[in-house]
Amino acid sequence: MRQIILDTETTGLAVEDDHRIIEIGCIELRNRRVTEHRFHCYLNPEREVDAGAAAVHGMTWDKLRDAPRFGDVVEEFVAFVRGAEVIIHNAAFDVGFLDRELERVGVAWGRLSDYCSVFDTLKLAREMHPGQRNSLDALCKRYDVANAHRTLHGALLDAELLAEVYLALTGGQGALGFEVIGATDAASEEAVTAARQRARPPVVRLAPSAEELAVHAARLAVIDQRSGGRCVWLASDL
Repeated sequence: MRQIILDTETTGLAVEDDHRIIEIGCIELRNRRVTEHRFHCYLNPEREVDAGAAAVHGMTWDKLRDAPRFGDVVEEFVAFVRGAEVIIHNAAFDVGFLDRELERVGVAWGRLSDYCSVFDTLKLAREMHPGQRNSLDALCKRYDVANAHRTLHGALLDAELLAEVYLALTGGQGALGFEVIGATDAASEEAVTAARQRARPPVVRLAPSAEELAVHAARLAVIDQRSGGRCVWLASDL
């Protein structure tokens, strides 16, 4: 299975206020293994960056004026995510911004869902840890993912952290020990799928012998006699 861990940074919080994407970071997973394939770019948002957003990621319009616009990288981005399962923390936020950027380039580009499926780790975390904080930072702490080196948010850095968190949320790092060394990607994926779907062995039920039942009954009779007829096992219908 090909999966893409994706994160963005923006000029502000509300896409409805014409805020724009300033950074996209993507990391590829194959068979639950992080590969060397990356998609990363900074973008010229063609507008000022809100002070609150700049305090989070450290980027300003002055730093981004010479960066490409989304339309300059859209073909490369779409090619990178096409056919994959894209994993995002708080997916509604990033998908909303990406859909708006695609719309700006031209209606023919459609929406992100036209190219890939989307999996929201925030939704999964809320199901697994109801009533708890489930921000990326909180999940890093909960699953012992080191993030002390992060003083500012960045799309690629956050995607790297999310990759570790996602693997922890869904069963741990790697292919759960089922990956065949030296196998092709397709063969390895089939091995992992087969291992996950393999039925558990049936439970063996051992029935007591007639001799064992007789010994048990005799023991209960002794207990009942010594307790003055108050043996609970004899009184029970179980």
